[in-house]
Amino acid sequence: MQEDPKENLDLFDEHEEVVSEDGKEVKRRGIFLLPNLLTTAALFSGFFSIISAIDGNFVSAGMAVFAAQMLDGLDGRVARLTNSQSAFGAQYDSLSDVISFGLAPAIIIFLWGLNSIGQAGWIFSFLYVAAAALRLARFNTYLGSEDNFFKGLPSPIAGAMIVYFVWSMSSYGIQGEEVGRTLAISSAVMTGIVSLLMVINIPFYSFKEIDMKKRVPFFSMLFVVFIFALISIDPPIVLATCAFAYILSGPILWAIKFLRK
Repeated sequence: MQEDPKENLDLFDEHEEVVSEDGKEVKRRGIFLLPNLLTTAALFSGFFSIISAIDGNFVSAGMAVFAAQMLDGLDGRVARLTNSQSAFGAQYDSLSDVISFGLAPAIIIFLWGLNSIGQAGWIFSFLYVAAAALRLARFNTYLGSEDNFFKGLPSPIAGAMIVYFVWSMSSYGIQGEEVGRTLAISSAVMTGIVSLLMVINIPFYSFKEIDMKKRVPFFSMLFVVFIFALISIDPPIVLATCAFAYILSGPILWAIKFLRK
């Protein structure tokens, strides 16, 4: 049998994708380092949160998901600021999000309290993972069309709501046997609601209109300092409250638009 001279026998294949430059489509090889390093760091944070939850350290798990959320917000903005956006980066970011904001929150809340309600606990946990994966798959198909508003709750905020809730409870010593059946069932209901919000077409503001390259009033920096000071008072409670407020904004916005029809 004659070998194909064009057959690639390299052990490591160089990534190649078609990009648009000056109105022309050209092939470019390789990947951009900086945004993908941030995505890898976010992926590691999500993985570390799972390990921490398995060890019963839900406070560290919450901190790791917070780090993943910050890094996830940075990688896309850094890619746009440095003009290093790519199809590879978009897909890698979504795969990282599945771990950090899909699998990790489900495992964290299951090990924290949903395991105490038996089969229903892991069913709700899996429901969340499936919803997060579907949300991210849909986001990839709408890539570039969800500029001002997301269709459905973004998975990073959904994961934040669940993880920061567990972090808040654990910081006050409520975990393991301290989680009663009523609290566990309430947590399962919360997980189900958050899962549903990810897959229905309720609009959520994306904050993509904020231009990081423009000059802003000096007062804006004072506002940022105030936010950091507010978070430092009680990080899990403040972060969970912010996530809850954002989640409420979607149904309120949808109701306003519906009533105006």
